[in-house]
Amino acid sequence: MESPIEIYADNYRFLQEHVYTQSGIVLDHDKHYLFESRLTPIVKQLGLGSINDLCSMLLKSRETGLSRQVVEAMTTNETYFFRDPAQYDAIRTILLPELKQSKGDQKKLRFWSAASSSGQEAYSLAMMLLEEGFGDWNIQIFGTDFSSQVLDAARLGKYRQIDMNRGLPTPLLARYFRRAGLDWQVCEMVRQMVSFDSIDLRKSLRTLGPFDLVFCRNVMIYFDAQTKKNLLRELHGTLYRRGWLLLGGAETAFGADEWFEKQTTGGATIYVAR
Repeated sequence: MESPIEIYADNYRFLQEHVYTQSGIVLDHDKHYLFESRLTPIVKQLGLGSINDLCSMLLKSRETGLSRQVVEAMTTNETYFFRDPAQYDAIRTILLPELKQSKGDQKKLRFWSAASSSGQEAYSLAMMLLEEGFGDWNIQIFGTDFSSQVLDAARLGKYRQIDMNRGLPTPLLARYFRRAGLDWQVCEMVRQMVSFDSIDLRKSLRTLGPFDLVFCRNVMIYFDAQTKKNLLRELHGTLYRRGWLLLGGAETAFGADEWFEKQTTGGATIYVAR
């Protein structure tokens, strides 16, 4: 098999800067394999000879559609149903009983999946709410992502069998999905609880809230320190007081003590808005 043409050093720096400027994602100097694996399909689609040719095209045209396609290709969209079960257990056993008691009169809750990818996180929460007796409440679950491609998949709510095998309990599969050829489709009742839109998390976010819970998992690991701090401040501004922020397993709200109180329960780390 022919080896790929090495990315020239100046083109590598250009790609780093381009991805950072457009998305805030920091890519280190040893990510050649990542650029090659993610951008080679675009190179082939355009009939180009190498990633260096792709860089030349970007530099010459600055065509926004191609620019966004390149940046979206470099974003990581790994997700699955009920990812990090300890967090869902904490929601089910602690947060939802509290909300049922404090908001039982108005029966309205709002949640945000801030890096929703193809939608499993938001749909997992919707199914849990139905299972826990919130079916007659006004529930709004907002799912956002930088990538328009994964948001299209999230809105469709159709998943392969391999997706269903990753974290989804069999009883929930039977209750909330139907067959769609070889795939599975989320039922309309669950889909109506969730809406999706494209959001750049580096922008002002406070007008999106207030939310009772925000998932922002496995996003900040790709940001530099200042972008992380800015994001935590904005996330705090989207939450009700005592609302929950849930981060990824490798992430912390370090340096944000003025905004969040850290709690640990049952293996889950929770950041409660002050």
